[in-house]
Amino acid sequence: MTTTPKRVLSGVQPSGKLHLGNYFGAIRQHIALQDEMQCFYFIADYHALTTLEEATRRRLDREKIKPADRAETLRENTRDVALDYLALGLDPNKAVFFRQSDVPEVTELAWIFSTVTNMGLLERAVSYKEKVEKGIDASVGLFFYPVLMAADILIYRSHLVPVGKDQVQHIEMTQDIAGKFNRTFGDIFPIPDFRLDKEAKVPGIDGQKMSKSYNNTIDIFAEGKPLQKTVMSIVTDSSPKEAPKDPDRCNVFALYSLFATEEEKAALATRYRAGGMYYSEAKQMLLEKINAYFGPFRERRKQLAANPDEVEAILQRGAQRARAEARQTMALVRQAVGMKAGYLV
Repeated sequence: MTTTPKRVLSGVQPSGKLHLGNYFGAIRQHIALQDEMQCFYFIADYHALTTLEEATRRRLDREKIKPADRAETLRENTRDVALDYLALGLDPNKAVFFRQSDVPEVTELAWIFSTVTNMGLLERAVSYKEKVEKGIDASVGLFFYPVLMAADILIYRSHLVPVGKDQVQHIEMTQDIAGKFNRTFGDIFPIPDFRLDKEAKVPGIDGQKMSKSYNNTIDIFAEGKPLQKTVMSIVTDSSPKEAPKDPDRCNVFALYSLFATEEEKAALATRYRAGGMYYSEAKQMLLEKINAYFGPFRERRKQLAANPDEVEAILQRGAQRARAEARQTMALVRQAVGMKAGYLV
């Protein structure tokens, strides 16, 4: 007896350069899952529209942003996410990889979900409140984000959604929306569960959590002098060379530990505690680790970047597979709510 493999769904917003926090916190696990389950991964360009102004300002560092700047930011960031995931090992023959906006049925499902979603549910969204507090415009789209996310997940009738802790509430809201729809119109959707991404403590160069919002990231595909400048700017204390140093309180050591073996970590920790070492030496060791780890991925990315038609073809094939699934779901949904199951051509 064969069983249908669990379907995994995850999306990544094209809101800027992907960094080490993204890689160790999520991307590495997403790529590993393609060998275990049926995976749908999408570039969330609809969602990115809610924070496009902020993303454009980070990209251009300008006071005045033109409409063309916003459009180019979304195109560039979407292209970068596609290149990054493919270069880092996502296999389009194993995982369905596509742009969110290439499956317009998801917006139709989001509207239908909005008719069974209570305002009180959305008003409790912590992520919305936090983004508004950071100065992001309190748009309807930002408020509606959890409903569109529910549609993203449920239109492919996904079973499992890998997320960080900050997204767990959105999965719980998706469960509520699916349950309300099923009770109202009949059992169409499985109730998805979340899988917490493996915790990876990735400090930014200032010691806070690595985040584009804090402008403290180390980009995955940075190299050469820009990468060296970033690594050498990691904040450390002012201990002199001869003083013993605490590896457990050092940002450089924490980042080095992401790449190093247990033996290498123990050896560096011993040097820290013994004194007689500048932090710049540890930073140089980290730089070498980053270059060694991501070097092969950089070459693959350059090959892909030189063949944009190949990348576009991969995304289109993924969209065709995703849209076929979405249309099957929408036929069931339309019939359940009393609409014509198919679409006029």
